Amino acid sequence: MADLFAPNWPAPASVQAWQTVRTGGVSPVPWASFNLGDHVGDAPARVAANRALLAAHLPAAPIWLQQVHGTRAVDAADCEKTPVADAAYTRQPGVVCAVMTADCLPILLCDRAGQVVAAVHAGWRGLLAGVVETCIAAMACPPGELLAWLGPAIGPSAFEVGDEVRAAFVDHDATAVRAFVATRADKWLADLPQLARQRLQAHGVLAIYGGEQCTVNAPEHYFSYRRDGVTGRMATLVWLAPASGV
Repeated sequence: MADLFAPNWPAPASVQAWQTVRTGGVSPVPWASFNLGDHVGDAPARVAANRALLAAHLPAAPIWLQQVHGTRAVDAADCEKTPVADAAYTRQPGVVCAVMTADCLPILLCDRAGQVVAAVHAGWRGLLAGVVETCIAAMACPPGELLAWLGPAIGPSAFEVGDEVRAAFVDHDATAVRAFVATRADKWLADLPQLARQRLQAHGVLAIYGGEQCTVNAPEHYFSYRRDGVTGRMATLVWLAPASGV
Protein backbone atom coordinates (compact mmCIF):
# COMPACT_ATOMS: atom_id res chain seq x y z
CA MET A 1 0.00 0.00 0.00
CA ALA A 2 1.32 3.44 -0.91
CA ASP A 3 2.59 5.61 1.95
CA LEU A 4 1.37 9.21 1.78
CA PHE A 5 -0.08 11.97 3.92
CA ALA A 6 -2.50 14.84 3.50
CA PRO A 7 -1.13 18.39 3.68
CA ASN A 8 -1.97 20.25 6.88
CA TRP A 9 -3.72 23.34 5.54
CA PRO A 10 -7.29 24.69 5.86
CA ALA A 11 -8.27 24.00 2.27
CA PRO A 12 -12.00 23.75 1.48
CA ALA A 13 -13.59 20.31 1.37
CA SER A 14 -13.62 20.22 -2.43
CA VAL A 15 -9.81 20.41 -2.50
CA GLN A 16 -8.08 17.05 -2.12
CA ALA A 17 -4.31 16.55 -1.89
CA TRP A 18 -1.62 13.99 -1.10
CA GLN A 19 2.10 14.10 -0.44
CA THR A 20 3.95 10.83 -1.02
CA VAL A 21 7.02 9.71 0.95
CA ARG A 22 9.80 7.31 0.01
CA THR A 23 8.28 4.20 1.65
CA GLY A 24 5.46 1.91 0.58
CA GLY A 25 6.59 0.96 -2.92
CA VAL A 26 8.40 -1.82 -4.76
CA SER A 27 11.67 -0.26 -5.94
CA PRO A 28 15.02 -1.49 -4.55
CA VAL A 29 17.98 0.56 -3.37
CA PRO A 30 18.89 3.28 -4.38
CA TRP A 31 15.28 4.12 -5.31
CA ALA A 32 13.81 2.40 -2.28
CA SER A 33 11.00 2.16 -2.33
CA PHE A 34 8.10 4.34 -3.52
CA ASN A 35 9.85 5.98 -6.46
CA LEU A 36 7.46 7.68 -8.89
CA GLY A 37 10.07 9.14 -11.26
CA ASP A 38 10.50 7.47 -14.64
CA HIS A 39 13.68 9.43 -15.44
CA VAL A 40 16.02 8.39 -12.61
CA GLY A 41 17.25 4.97 -13.76
CA ASP A 42 14.69 2.81 -11.99
CA ALA A 43 13.14 -0.04 -13.99
CA PRO A 44 10.02 1.10 -15.90
CA ALA A 45 8.02 -1.85 -14.59
CA ARG A 46 8.76 -0.88 -10.98
CA VAL A 47 7.86 2.77 -11.61
CA ALA A 48 4.62 1.64 -13.23
CA ALA A 49 3.87 -0.57 -10.21
CA ASN A 50 4.47 2.33 -7.83
CA ARG A 51 2.28 4.62 -9.91
CA ALA A 52 -0.44 1.96 -9.85
CA LEU A 53 -0.26 1.92 -6.04
CA LEU A 54 -0.67 5.69 -6.05
CA ALA A 55 -3.56 5.56 -8.53
CA ALA A 56 -5.66 3.67 -5.98
CA HIS A 57 -5.82 6.91 -3.97
CA LEU A 58 -6.71 9.21 -6.88
CA PRO A 59 -9.76 9.91 -9.03
CA ALA A 60 -7.66 9.68 -12.23
CA ALA A 61 -4.09 9.27 -13.39
CA PRO A 62 -2.03 12.38 -12.57
CA ILE A 63 -0.99 14.79 -15.28
CA TRP A 64 2.77 14.29 -14.95
CA LEU A 65 5.05 17.09 -16.13
CA GLN A 66 8.46 17.12 -17.78
CA GLN A 67 9.99 19.52 -15.29
CA VAL A 68 12.80 21.76 -16.53
CA HIS A 69 13.24 24.36 -13.74
CA GLY A 70 11.32 26.86 -15.85
CA THR A 71 8.22 29.00 -15.35
CA ARG A 72 5.59 27.52 -17.65
CA ALA A 73 2.22 26.73 -16.04
CA VAL A 74 -0.25 24.54 -17.93
CA ASP A 75 -3.96 23.86 -17.60
CA ALA A 76 -3.90 20.19 -16.60
CA ALA A 77 -7.34 19.66 -18.11
CA ASP A 78 -6.23 20.83 -21.53
CA CYS A 79 -2.60 20.03 -22.24
CA GLU A 80 -0.44 17.67 -24.23
CA LYS A 81 0.77 14.40 -22.78
CA THR A 82 3.59 15.00 -20.26
CA PRO A 83 3.85 18.72 -21.04
CA VAL A 84 7.13 20.54 -20.54
CA ALA A 85 6.22 22.73 -17.58
CA ASP A 86 6.90 23.31 -13.90
CA ALA A 87 3.38 24.09 -12.72
CA ALA A 88 -0.10 22.79 -13.45
CA TYR A 89 -3.50 24.17 -12.48
CA THR A 90 -7.11 23.20 -13.07
CA ARG A 91 -10.70 24.22 -12.47
CA GLN A 92 -12.05 20.87 -13.63
CA PRO A 93 -13.02 18.33 -10.95
CA GLY A 94 -11.23 15.00 -11.08
CA VAL A 95 -8.13 16.28 -12.91
CA VAL A 96 -5.04 15.61 -10.82
CA CYS A 97 -2.18 18.14 -10.88
CA ALA A 98 1.18 16.73 -9.83
CA VAL A 99 4.82 17.68 -9.41
CA MET A 100 7.76 15.44 -8.51
CA THR A 101 10.61 16.46 -6.22
CA ALA A 102 13.63 15.18 -4.28
CA ASP A 103 14.86 18.46 -2.68
CA CYS A 104 13.13 21.11 -4.78
CA LEU A 105 10.14 22.73 -3.11
CA PRO A 106 6.65 21.51 -4.05
CA ILE A 107 3.95 24.15 -3.60
CA LEU A 108 0.20 23.56 -3.63
CA LEU A 109 -2.25 26.40 -4.22
CA CYS A 110 -6.03 26.62 -3.99
CA ASP A 111 -8.63 29.33 -3.63
CA ARG A 112 -10.84 29.69 -0.58
CA ALA A 113 -13.93 28.88 -2.64
CA GLY A 114 -12.48 25.56 -3.76
CA GLN A 115 -12.80 26.27 -7.47
CA VAL A 116 -9.18 26.21 -8.66
CA VAL A 117 -6.05 24.30 -7.58
CA ALA A 118 -2.42 24.17 -8.67
CA ALA A 119 0.84 22.31 -8.07
CA VAL A 120 4.19 24.05 -8.53
CA HIS A 121 7.74 22.66 -8.81
CA ALA A 122 9.95 25.34 -7.26
CA GLY A 123 13.66 24.69 -7.25
CA TRP A 124 15.77 27.77 -6.76
CA ARG A 125 16.09 28.38 -10.51
CA GLY A 126 12.37 28.24 -11.15
CA LEU A 127 11.58 30.24 -8.03
CA LEU A 128 14.04 32.93 -9.06
CA ALA A 129 12.71 33.01 -12.63
CA GLY A 130 9.10 33.48 -11.47
CA VAL A 131 7.29 30.14 -11.61
CA VAL A 132 5.19 31.09 -8.58
CA GLU A 133 4.12 34.39 -10.12
CA THR A 134 3.33 32.72 -13.46
CA CYS A 135 1.13 30.11 -11.79
CA ILE A 136 -0.73 32.67 -9.68
CA ALA A 137 -1.49 34.68 -12.82
CA ALA A 138 -2.67 31.57 -14.68
CA MET A 139 -5.08 30.66 -11.89
CA ALA A 140 -6.94 33.94 -12.58
CA CYS A 141 -7.96 34.34 -8.97
CA PRO A 142 -7.34 37.27 -6.59
CA PRO A 143 -4.11 36.33 -4.77
CA GLY A 144 -5.67 37.29 -1.45
CA GLU A 145 -8.15 34.45 -1.96
CA LEU A 146 -5.40 31.84 -2.34
CA LEU A 147 -3.99 29.38 0.19
CA ALA A 148 -0.52 27.88 -0.22
CA TRP A 149 1.09 24.77 1.24
CA LEU A 150 4.86 24.21 1.08
CA GLY A 151 5.83 20.53 0.96
CA PRO A 152 9.03 18.71 1.97
CA ALA A 153 12.18 20.25 0.49
CA ILE A 154 15.84 20.81 1.23
CA GLY A 155 15.93 22.76 4.48
CA PRO A 156 17.84 25.88 5.55
CA SER A 157 20.50 23.86 7.39
CA ALA A 158 21.36 21.79 4.30
CA PHE A 159 21.07 24.02 1.23
CA GLU A 160 24.46 25.60 0.61
CA VAL A 161 24.75 27.92 -2.40
CA GLY A 162 27.31 30.30 -3.85
CA ASP A 163 27.48 34.08 -3.97
CA GLU A 164 25.88 34.16 -7.40
CA VAL A 165 22.65 32.53 -6.19
CA ARG A 166 22.31 34.87 -3.21
CA ALA A 167 23.09 37.90 -5.37
CA ALA A 168 20.46 36.93 -7.94
CA PHE A 169 17.71 36.70 -5.32
CA VAL A 170 18.76 39.87 -3.52
CA ASP A 171 18.95 41.79 -6.79
CA HIS A 172 15.34 40.80 -7.44
CA ASP A 173 14.13 41.59 -3.91
CA ALA A 174 16.29 43.11 -1.18
CA THR A 175 14.30 41.32 1.55
CA ALA A 176 15.79 38.04 0.31
CA VAL A 177 18.90 38.78 2.40
CA ARG A 178 16.98 37.38 5.37
CA ALA A 179 16.89 33.95 3.72
CA PHE A 180 20.69 33.53 3.58
CA VAL A 181 23.24 32.81 6.32
CA ALA A 182 27.00 32.96 5.65
CA THR A 183 28.88 29.68 6.19
CA ARG A 184 32.34 30.08 4.65
CA ALA A 185 34.06 32.09 1.95
CA ASP A 186 31.62 32.73 -0.90
CA LYS A 187 29.11 30.21 0.48
CA TRP A 188 25.69 30.67 2.08
CA LEU A 189 22.95 28.53 3.58
CA ALA A 190 19.75 29.35 1.72
CA ASP A 191 16.25 29.01 3.16
CA LEU A 192 14.25 27.87 0.12
CA PRO A 193 10.86 27.80 1.90
CA GLN A 194 11.46 31.33 3.19
CA LEU A 195 12.33 32.53 -0.31
CA ALA A 196 9.07 30.98 -1.54
CA ARG A 197 7.09 32.65 1.25
CA GLN A 198 8.61 35.99 0.28
CA ARG A 199 7.59 35.51 -3.37
CA LEU A 200 4.09 34.45 -2.41
CA GLN A 201 3.63 37.31 0.03
CA ALA A 202 5.00 39.85 -2.44
CA HIS A 203 2.26 38.79 -4.86
CA GLY A 204 -0.56 38.90 -2.35
CA VAL A 205 -0.71 35.29 -1.09
CA LEU A 206 -0.65 35.63 2.70
CA ALA A 207 -2.17 32.33 3.89
CA ILE A 208 0.90 30.08 3.72
CA TYR A 209 1.31 26.75 5.50
CA GLY A 210 3.93 23.99 5.74
CA GLY A 211 7.57 24.34 4.81
CA GLU A 212 9.06 22.76 7.93
CA GLN A 213 10.09 19.33 6.61
CA CYS A 214 13.65 18.90 5.31
CA THR A 215 14.26 16.16 2.76
CA VAL A 216 18.00 15.99 3.38
CA ASN A 217 17.76 15.48 7.12
CA ALA A 218 15.01 12.84 7.04
CA PRO A 219 16.43 9.96 4.94
CA GLU A 220 13.93 7.51 6.41
CA HIS A 221 11.02 9.54 4.99
CA TYR A 222 12.19 11.47 1.93
CA PHE A 223 14.27 11.16 -1.20
CA SER A 224 17.07 13.76 -1.51
CA TYR A 225 19.09 14.27 -4.66
CA ARG A 226 21.67 16.42 -2.89
CA ARG A 227 22.18 13.81 -0.19
CA ASP A 228 22.16 10.65 -2.33
CA GLY A 229 22.70 11.56 -5.98
CA VAL A 230 20.93 8.58 -7.54
CA THR A 231 17.56 8.42 -5.83
CA GLY A 232 13.80 8.36 -6.38
CA ARG A 233 11.18 11.06 -6.67
CA MET A 234 8.18 11.89 -4.51
CA ALA A 235 4.93 13.36 -5.76
CA THR A 236 2.81 16.24 -4.49
CA LEU A 237 -0.71 16.07 -5.88
CA VAL A 238 -3.88 18.17 -5.77
CA TRP A 239 -7.30 18.03 -7.40
CA LEU A 240 -10.89 19.15 -7.07
CA ALA A 241 -13.12 16.35 -5.86
CA PRO A 242 -15.53 15.00 -8.47
CA ALA A 243 -19.22 15.19 -7.69
CA SER A 244 -19.19 11.55 -6.59
CA GLY A 245 -16.38 12.25 -4.08
CA VAL A 246 -13.00 10.54 -3.82
